[in-house]
This record gives sequence, structure tokens and C-alpha cells, in this order.
Amino acid sequence: MIAIVDYGLGNLHSAQKGFEQVGLEAVLSDDPARIADADAVVLPGVGAYGDCLRGLESKGLFEPVRDAALSGRPFLGICVGFQLMFEGSEEGNVNGGLGIFRGRIARFPRASETGLKVPHMGWNQIRVPEGKSCALLPEGVAPYFYFVHSYYAVPEDPSVVLAECDYGVRFPAIVGQDRVFACQFHPEKSQTAGLSLLKAFGGQVQAAAV
Repeated sequence: MIAIVDYGLGNLHSAQKGFEQVGLEAVLSDDPARIADADAVVLPGVGAYGDCLRGLESKGLFEPVRDAALSGRPFLGICVGFQLMFEGSEEGNVNGGLGIFRGRIARFPRASETGLKVPHMGWNQIRVPEGKSCALLPEGVAPYFYFVHSYYAVPEDPSVVLAECDYGVRFPAIVGQDRVFACQFHPEKSQTAGLSLLKAFGGQVQAAAV
């Protein structure tokens, strides 16, 4: 069973529907015990970094979610859920993220510097860096996904970057290590490419259960 963390913020029902479309059972839960027992955990997020962090803390979910990401079970962060996997954010100068990956979240440069509007909103292409592979993406494909964000990750360890995107700066679109993944874009809003990614995550869940 895949548990989608319900902390009062995020694209919960659309994420659940995305998994259902590829034949995977996913339940919404704000129960720490259920999250601890789940085969896999998904952390969605929409809105401000600090609000999402406080949402986790207010429901007593911060430690259970962090433990799930450190447990070796499949884990997927989405959008602000991706950002919460790091140690803090420039958005509101917030510290105290989950800290699964070292590094912080930075704001995109101003439009006056790049000619690009912030937030980064709409479809954009991602690419796997040369010499790397990503278990959530087909080999040799550079698909388009749907993004909505004003901040991006700056990891301390570049080895965790599994796919990149360009929007005035090059930034991580997918980070991961072992069976823990996070994507800055919204797979549940990304049509065929997004459903393919969710199905591939389901493959990670099935492989971990063997």
C-alpha cells in the first residue's frame, strides 16, 4: 500500500488519482502509524515551504515522514514535498527541513536578470545528466513535465541529481538515492509522461516488496 501524506496542504486527490490511473493502490493518511506501516510513502506539497513544514509538524507527521524516507522503503516527494527533502529554504528563511538531502532551496533569479517570469509555470523538458540513469524515467528519453514553482534546490552533493531542467539557471528536476526520489514538477499533472513516472515508482514499490 502506498500512503500519500495528508497534512492539510498539497495536491492530494490528484496525486491519488494519478496512482489509481496506473493501477496502484494509494490512500490518503494523516495517521503516523499507517505511514510507518506503508509499503511506500508519497509526500506532495503545494504552497509555501514554511506552511507545508508547519503542516507536517502540527499533525505530528514530521518524524514519521522523515523516518519513512530514511527507512529504505520507496519514497516520493512532489513539488514542495521535493523541497522539504532538503535542509531549509530561502522562502521565509526557513530552516528545519527533513534533511534527507544536504542543501537548501533558493529563489529563481529575477526576471530582470534572465528575462523569464517567476514563478516557473508550465511545461518544460528535463534531461538525465550524461553518465547517469534514473529508475523513474525511460532510458534515452528527455520528457516534458508540468512545473509550478518559484524556488529550486541547490544540493551540496551533485550525485543525488538524477535529472535536470533549465529555466534561467540549470536546476534539479529529480533527485534521488536508492529508492528515495523527489521531483520538482507535478507528475500527476503531466499526462502520459507523468503517469509513466508514477508507474515506474510503483515498480520500485513492487521490487522492494520481493
